[in-house]
Amino acid sequence: TLDLTCRKAPCFVKFSEMEKMANIRAEINEKKLKTEILQLEKETADIAHPFYLGKKCEILQDMNRHLEAVLKEKRALRKRLIKPRCQESLPIEATFHKYVVDLLTEAVTFIEKLESHLQTVRSIPQIPNIMKNMDTALTKTEVLVMELEELAEQILKWRELQKEVIPLEPVSSMQICFDIAYALAIVSLFIFISILIK
Repeated sequence: TLDLTCRKAPCFVKFSEMEKMANIRAEINEKKLKTEILQLEKETADIAHPFYLGKKCEILQDMNRHLEAVLKEKRALRKRLIKPRCQESLPIEATFHKYVVDLLTEAVTFIEKLESHLQTVRSIPQIPNIMKNMDTALTKTEVLVMELEELAEQILKWRELQKEVIPLEPVSSMQICFDIAYALAIVSLFIFISILIK
């Protein structure tokens, strides 16, 4: 009865609770360790598992056999590599013939346009100089056009003066326009030739 009625000391109760908590923590750590080991086994299964190792070993043996065959046929392979492959038919499956024909036509058009493409690529660095020359030529033509207009006005004035000084036969306006256009064409031709020479 004394044993039943006596209370357990509170320090021993806390001690037992702490011991239970420590045991639970130890179990949790053990489970974590087991899961980490399983994860590591899963990640390295293709390296360490005998099944995968056997497959890799078979692949390596096949490669070794192939390399041995290549070394045995080394002289024949050298002859085949030195010999040109032109005028020999390449084995292509029938399903791919359509694509090969399309590819050949595209290759032919590419080869035909290759020189123009190369010239375009070569002229890319010269584009700034070309643009500068075009700008200068444009300004020169604008100046020459203004000079041409002034010259046309002077021709008209000179014609009017000539009419006043020497009375000429009446000339139609169409004839005057034709004469001016002819003079302008000659002047513009000289201007164009001078631009080309420069």
